[in-house]
Amino acid sequence: MPAERALPADFGVALDPGVRALDDGTVLVGGSPLRLLRLTEAGRRLVERLATGERVPRSDGGQRLTRRLLDAGLAHPRPGPGAHRLEDVTIVIPVRDRTDDLVATLANVGPAAAVVVVDDGSTTAATGDAARARGATVLRHERSRGPGAARNTGWRQAMTPLVAFVDADCEPAPGWLDALIAHFDDPAVAAVAPRITTTVTDGLPRAVAVYERARPALDRGPQEAIVRPRSRVPFVPTAALVVRHEALAAMDGFDESMPVGEDVDLVWRLAAAGWTVRYEPASTVAHPARATFAAWLRQRFDYGTSAATLATRHGSAVAPLAVSPWTAASWGLVGVGAPVAGTAVAAVTTALLAPRLRALRHPWQEALRIAGAGHLYAGRAVADAVRRVWWPLAAVAAVFSRRARVGVAAAVTIPPLLEWLTERPAIDPVRWTALRVVDDVTYGAGVWVGCWRERSAAALRPDLTSWPGHRDAVELSPQNQRF
Repeated sequence: MPAERALPADFGVALDPGVRALDDGTVLVGGSPLRLLRLTEAGRRLVERLATGERVPRSDGGQRLTRRLLDAGLAHPRPGPGAHRLEDVTIVIPVRDRTDDLVATLANVGPAAAVVVVDDGSTTAATGDAARARGATVLRHERSRGPGAARNTGWRQAMTPLVAFVDADCEPAPGWLDALIAHFDDPAVAAVAPRITTTVTDGLPRAVAVYERARPALDRGPQEAIVRPRSRVPFVPTAALVVRHEALAAMDGFDESMPVGEDVDLVWRLAAAGWTVRYEPASTVAHPARATFAAWLRQRFDYGTSAATLATRHGSAVAPLAVSPWTAASWGLVGVGAPVAGTAVAAVTTALLAPRLRALRHPWQEALRIAGAGHLYAGRAVADAVRRVWWPLAAVAAVFSRRARVGVAAAVTIPPLLEWLTERPAIDPVRWTALRVVDDVTYGAGVWVGCWRERSAAALRPDLTSWPGHRDAVELSPQNQRF
C-alpha cells in the first residue's frame, strides 16, 4: 500500500448489508458491480475483526485488503474523529438572480472558513447585495456563463483544502458538513455527496407531487455507496458536493462547455483518474422540485440532452443498457414471444458460470443464485431501456409486430407496477404508471435531441461487451499477506 493511500490509524469500515459470506467466511459475495472475493485465512480473520468495529491495521496486507473491500463496494468507511474541520471548507454558491432562494441557502449552510457567492450575470444588484449583507464574498460574472463556469470561478478563489458546492435553491440540514468532511481522512477520496431530498411546492399537480416525493430526480437513495459508472450509485449531482481542492485542480474543474451534465462529467473523470467518490446519505440537503408541471418536464428533458455529450467523453458509461449478449438474447427472445428459447439461453449462461465458480464448495448452487438474480436484474434493465431511451424504436416495432407489441406493453407497465407495489405511493397504480412513462419518455426525448445535436448515436447504443469467459469468477486475495 503506497503511503499516500494509507488509511489512518483511527479508520474503520463496515461491511455492506448485501454482502454474503460463503465457505466459512473465506469467500465474500457482494459489491457493486457484483463480485466474489476469496480470502486467505488471515484475511478472513481480519474481516471478522473489522466487522466488530476494530480499526484498520497498519500492516501492508491489512491496508491492501481493506482498500480492496472499500473499492469493491463490499465495505464502507467509518472514519474516526478526523483531521479535517469546518475551517478547512470554503462553501461556493453559484447563483443567477433568485435572491430569496439564495438568502434561504445562506441561512442554512452553516459555519465554514469562507462562503463565496458567484453571481453568474444576475440582472440586478439585489443578489450580490443580499449575499454581502450576510457576510459572503461575492464574485460576479458580467454575463451568464453557466453553472460550471460559476463553480470554477468560486473554487479557484478558495484557499482551503476542501470546497463545498451548494446550489442557491438548496437548504442543507444542520451539521450536514460534518459527516461529509470526515471521509476526507481517506487520502484516496476526492469528493463526497450528501443525500438530496425533495421539497414540493403547491404549483405541481397533486399526483405529480406524490410521484416526485417517491422518485425525486436527484435522490440517490438511503444506502451509502462508492460512486462510479455501472455501480449502485453511478453518479451524484453538484446540487451539494464537497470536493478536495487538489482533485479539482488536477481535473481543471468543471467542463464549462457543458450546460447540463457537467457534474456527472466531473465525477466520472475523478473516478477514471483513480480517485474515490463517495455517497453519504447520513448528510441531507433539501432541494425544491420544479414549481410547475411544464418546468418538471423540462428538467427531465434537459437531463436527457446531456447523455450524448457524456457519451462522447465517457463512452459506454452512458449506455442505456449494459448486459452480456447472452442475457440480451435471452430477454430479446422472451420479448418477441419465444419464452422457451429465452429460458434455454439463460440456462446456458448458468451452465457456463458454474465452472468459473469451481473454487467454491457449491459452485452450481451459487451459479443458479447469481445467474437467477442477474437475469431478473437484466430483465428490468432491458425494460427500462425500452421505455426510457429506445421508446421511439419500440413504438415503431409495436405498430408492425403483434409479438413486439406484447413485449413493449410488458416493458411499459410491469416495472412501474412493481414499483408501485413496493413503494405504495399515495396515488393509484394507473396514475403512477402513467407518470413513470411520462418521466421516462420525456428523458428519452432529450437523449434523442442531444444525439441529434452531437451528430452521434453513442448514447443510444447498448454495451454488450460482458461475455462469459473461462477466467475464474472468484477474485483471489494475495496469498502472501501477513496481517
